[in-house]
Amino acid sequence: MGDVITTTSATYLANLDVFSGTLQKLAATNRNLLVVTSDSRGSGKLVPFAQNYPKQLIEVGIAEQNLVGVAAGLASTGKNVFAVSPACFLTARSFEQIKTDVAYSNNPVRLVGISAGVSYGALGSTHHSLHDFAALRAVNNLTIVAPADNFESEQAIRQAAELDTPIYIRFGKKPMPLLTEANCPFELGKGRLVRQGDDLVLIATGETVYPALQAARHLDNVHGIQASVVSMHTIKPLDYELLARVAAKGSPIVTVEEHSIFGGLGEACASFLMSNGYRNPFRIMGIPDEYTVTGSQTEIMDHYGLSESGIADRALALLNNQS
Repeated sequence: MGDVITTTSATYLANLDVFSGTLQKLAATNRNLLVVTSDSRGSGKLVPFAQNYPKQLIEVGIAEQNLVGVAAGLASTGKNVFAVSPACFLTARSFEQIKTDVAYSNNPVRLVGISAGVSYGALGSTHHSLHDFAALRAVNNLTIVAPADNFESEQAIRQAAELDTPIYIRFGKKPMPLLTEANCPFELGKGRLVRQGDDLVLIATGETVYPALQAARHLDNVHGIQASVVSMHTIKPLDYELLARVAAKGSPIVTVEEHSIFGGLGEACASFLMSNGYRNPFRIMGIPDEYTVTGSQTEIMDHYGLSESGIADRALALLNNQS
């Protein structure tokens, strides 16, 4: 059946660059927009923002708990606040503040976790955020989003700026090829079907969507297998309507995420499907229950099969009723 939404040959950036550029566009017309950061303006691509809008950036230093507390306080006064910090620290060190000061108090802070997943590569497991989906899914009143490409990133930031409830947005570091043309819709809470096929379903989020799409094309070109690919950019609330639709034919489902296999996208999908009577063959692809190997982001992803070939191989195994 081919792609419903196709990649383009346009130049693409790291999603973080798009995040920074979009913030600057918003700040130009909204003096209430504030960025709070914990010594992360460099890694968060916020140096241009700080240069162009110095009065709209607040630096708290390496103090993530204070970061979230300050952001919550500012949001409570009506400020449009983005709190930016490495995802591994933001969602672990500041969990109590996210739970209480932001979510419980319903302060509409836009929590932005940068260098997520295994983006920090060889810095090791202390700097990897493979827990953030799992931890934050358990927090009430918090939307969780992982954009796949530059288009989704810009739209996620623009829509987050309009929310009156808390949101967590996760970004990696590497340039991401575009999945869509600019006129394709994006809506928080609604997944996007980027490829249509009847034999198999690949559901991915964030930076794993593109290798899932590559795997689907490989399966088509080499094996004649037609796979649907879903960019499930919003982990919570999950798009149950789309999930039910792609599962309706009973095709095998593989979920793919740059996260622990526990508590993330895969388990969220499995919970819905099992609770509603679906019995599709199902596999979760992610980081297993171990501290990661040392290497670059690409090397780590390849090691755990989160690549075009790895995803294709796992999908074929599932189709062939192998474990």
